Amino acid sequence: MGKLYERIDGRIRDFIEDQPLFFTATAPLAGDGHINLSPKGRAGTLVVLDEMTLAYLDFGGSGAETVAHVRENGRITLMWCAFTGPPKILRVHGQGEAVFRDDPRWADLITWFKDVDGPSARAIVVVHAGRISDSCGFAIPFMEYQEERTQHAEYFGRKTDEEFAAYCEKKDYIGVSLDGLPALPLPLPLRTG
Repeated sequence: MGKLYERIDGRIRDFIEDQPLFFTATAPLAGDGHINLSPKGRAGTLVVLDEMTLAYLDFGGSGAETVAHVRENGRITLMWCAFTGPPKILRVHGQGEAVFRDDPRWADLITWFKDVDGPSARAIVVVHAGRISDSCGFAIPFMEYQEERTQHAEYFGRKTDEEFAAYCEKKDYIGVSLDGLPALPLPLPLRTG
């Protein structure tokens, strides 16, 4: 049976921090807009800031649907599944905000990601939890985690900030979403701090 939690602490925090994969779900306000569901990985890219707040590093290499949706309406759900150990699915429903590289908060927030920061860090998505719940996960298969993929970090790690900004300028659905909503500010802002 599912359970509601008042905060992200203890076993809930440990569970989140132990998972190598999580998912984000967002949607625009328009009824005919594209719903977005994205897998997120790379060790060190998600942190629990406090008992009601999480943050993850938004990298280049894909569109910017999540950023566009949280800019428009803030609604976001994060989900983790236990692929090993006891069955569990955990969801955090909340309000998200995109903190861009020129935001005064960037310099403090990016320190949480010092081991994975690089030119392709284009935003930090901060999620303020409104509802924290789990469910059984009995239908989730056991899957064995092998290792991190290194291609993303290696590819973007070879780029300078200027090269990454140029990369973003050339990509579709970075400055605007599939539905035409504002996404990442282009040209990509310079970093503060």
